[in-house]
Amino acid sequence: MKRLLIWGTGKLARQFIENGYHGEIIGFIETNKLTDTFMEKPIYSKEEIPEEYDFIIVANSYVTEIYNLCFSRNMDLSKFIFLYGVKSRTGCMERSIIKEILQERNYSNYCAEFGLLDDSFLNADIAKYQKMNRRTNFAIQDQYMWPVIKDKYLYAGVIGNYFWQDLWAARLIIKSGIKHQFDIGSRLDGFIAHLLAAGIDVTMIDVREFPGTVENLHTIVDDATSLHQVPDESVESMSALCSLEHFGLGRYGDEVDPEACFKCFDNIQRKLKKGGRLYLALPVGKERVEFNAHRIFYADTVIECFSSLQLKEFSCTANGEIEYHVDIHKYDNDLHNGEYRYGLFYFEK
Repeated sequence: MKRLLIWGTGKLARQFIENGYHGEIIGFIETNKLTDTFMEKPIYSKEEIPEEYDFIIVANSYVTEIYNLCFSRNMDLSKFIFLYGVKSRTGCMERSIIKEILQERNYSNYCAEFGLLDDSFLNADIAKYQKMNRRTNFAIQDQYMWPVIKDKYLYAGVIGNYFWQDLWAARLIIKSGIKHQFDIGSRLDGFIAHLLAAGIDVTMIDVREFPGTVENLHTIVDDATSLHQVPDESVESMSALCSLEHFGLGRYGDEVDPEACFKCFDNIQRKLKKGGRLYLALPVGKERVEFNAHRIFYADTVIECFSSLQLKEFSCTANGEIEYHVDIHKYDNDLHNGEYRYGLFYFEK
C-alpha cells in the first residue's frame, strides 16, 4: 500500500479524502504550518517534510508556489501528483499508478482537469448508450460530440463563502423593509439578484463597466473611493460585500493608493443618514496585504475604522459554513492557508 502525504488541509484536501483513495495517509503538509495535527495525523511544515513517503498528493490552491519550492529543492517530482492548478500535467505521469491511488471519483476529476477523455469513463458510457439507444435522431454522432467529464461526481451546486455572505446580507436587508439599497461592487449574480427578486431597487457603483441593463438596477461606473456621487447623510442602507478590500491595489483598473479602502471607509460613514445601516464582508485574519489580490483585516481594525457606527453583528463564513456572532479577536492569527474567512459586519449609525 502506497504511503501518502497530502499537501493541504483545506477544502481541496477534504474533498480528495471524501472522494476515496487507495493508500495510507501518513501525514499532511502545510506551506505555513498552523497546527500539529489534522484528522489525527501529523502536520509537517515545508521544512519538515519526511522522506519515508511514496507519493505526495498536492490538493492545494497554491500549486505554482509549491511546484517552484519543490523544484528549487531538487525534490523528486515524479513522486508528486498535482490534482489542480498546473497548466499542463507534471509530476508523476504513470497513469496506472495515479488511477490506483486516486480511485474513480478523484481520477475522474483528474482526467477532467487535464483533458484526459480517453482515460475517463466517457468511452464506456458512449458504448453503453449506443447499445441501448433505439431512437435514430438521438444516436451519438461524432460531429455533435460535446464531452463533459467534470460533472459526474460534483455536488448539486456550491454552498461556499459567497453563498453565505450573500444570503446573510440579503436576509437582513429584506427583513429591514427598506425599498432602496446602495451597493459598492458586490456580486451581481448573487447578492444583487437576491435584492432585486425581493422587489428592492438597487443603485450600484463599480469602477468596471456593467455587462447590461436590468430592471430596477441603477448603475454608476466610477471609482467609489470618495463617493462624491452621493450626498452626505443621504443613504438609508448601504452594502459592500467582498469589494472594499481591493480598493487602491490596481487589480480592477483603479489607481494604486494604499489608503484607498480606508478613505472609502471614512466616506461611507458620512454618506449614511442617522439610523442608516451598513453591511460589509471583508477578509479577516492576520492583518496583511496580499498584493495585488486583496487586503486581510483584523476584525478589530474594521470596527475601529467605522467608529462613528455601532456594530450590531459580527459573523464569519469559511469553508462553506457560517458562524454567527463571533468574538472579534477569534481569528486574529488566522493565516488561511488558501481557505479564506470573510468577516460579516452589520453596523448602524
